[in-house]
Amino acid sequence: MESLENPVRPYAWGSRTVIAELLGEPVPSPHPQAEMWLGAHPGDPSRLAHGASLLELLAADPETHLGTERAARWSGTLPFLLKVLAADEPLSLQAHPSLGQAKEGFARENAAGIPLDASHRNYKDPNHKPELICALTEFHALVGFRDPVETLGLLRALDVPELAAHVDLLAAQPDADGLRALFTTWITLPQGMLDELVPALQKAAVRLAGAADGWALEARTALELSERYPGDAGVLAALLLNRVVLQPGQAAYLPAGNLHAYLQGAGVELMANSDNVLRGGLTSKHVDVPELLRVLDFTAGPPPIHAGTPDGEWLRYDTPAEEFLLRAWHGADGLTARLPVPAGGPRILLCTAGKACVRSGDAVLGLTKGRALFLGAAEHGVEIESAEPGTQLYLAGDAL
Repeated sequence: MESLENPVRPYAWGSRTVIAELLGEPVPSPHPQAEMWLGAHPGDPSRLAHGASLLELLAADPETHLGTERAARWSGTLPFLLKVLAADEPLSLQAHPSLGQAKEGFARENAAGIPLDASHRNYKDPNHKPELICALTEFHALVGFRDPVETLGLLRALDVPELAAHVDLLAAQPDADGLRALFTTWITLPQGMLDELVPALQKAAVRLAGAADGWALEARTALELSERYPGDAGVLAALLLNRVVLQPGQAAYLPAGNLHAYLQGAGVELMANSDNVLRGGLTSKHVDVPELLRVLDFTAGPPPIHAGTPDGEWLRYDTPAEEFLLRAWHGADGLTARLPVPAGGPRILLCTAGKACVRSGDAVLGLTKGRALFLGAAEHGVEIESAEPGTQLYLAGDAL
């Protein structure tokens, strides 16, 4: 059982309050704080109290810390990456590759001699990046393609004459192939056409944002994105996606190929241990349209929203991914008896509110808001010995 020091990533879209407040630092922070990483990703691993990184700890003795079976299954690495994400502004429109696509793309870019830190590199590692976002606050996002029949309702309500031919394109084929055709058309439009279409959409969104016909939230989102990213094809593409609002404790799973953009809010994010991102807009960073189209899944429909499944006193958020499993414990009234921490492989235990006392054998460590512990595979019988009312704990592990 080891205390972790976790790096904070200062991306421009981050919050100046959420992570600073979580860590007990001055608010507002001097710079936006977007993500706190908890794990052993080579790009920014957590560190232990004695100074070594979690990456170094696992590399030195993977069988002890991961377990023999998992050390073999995950090639001696931690299979998941846990984050606290805090967005005050929208993230880029993006998708992540499948495992096969990531391996092929990583090898291809290596063979081409593209440096790992090159701004135009798509594949930073050979791993896929399915992910789960669990809301800590009300969390707003665009997640996956909306049913095209419903999207036609939105486009017709917007009633943008300049988009009439594009609406007809989808109406002629309201399915996954029609979505692919319309998305491809929009994402490849010349800048001159975008400079005409996006302001026309913005004008229509102003009108619809105040209407009461059911599309006001989508119209406000289009308006906000068009103001922040004028002339960006991602503003049009966002019209095709499900507009989702997660309440605290609700989660959404994003598989490979899911086009999405987080808009605003804070959450606990758990994913396979990868940093592969293919962007489609709403960003000044590299956008590789052909590669994005190669990995996108145009299957449409509302994304499943998970409220968690009871697992003893914990809630668990099951997904199809083997690399990770998230559990949560919200102790509104504190603890009346010791709470067992589910065993099985390496785990990271994070406290997002309150404080707790954790026991493993004779070792006892305090866990306060914003702090986390690494529990190795050999750590059995770990218990939460005490917790004050209002304590919130998240446990990340794999799903084997």
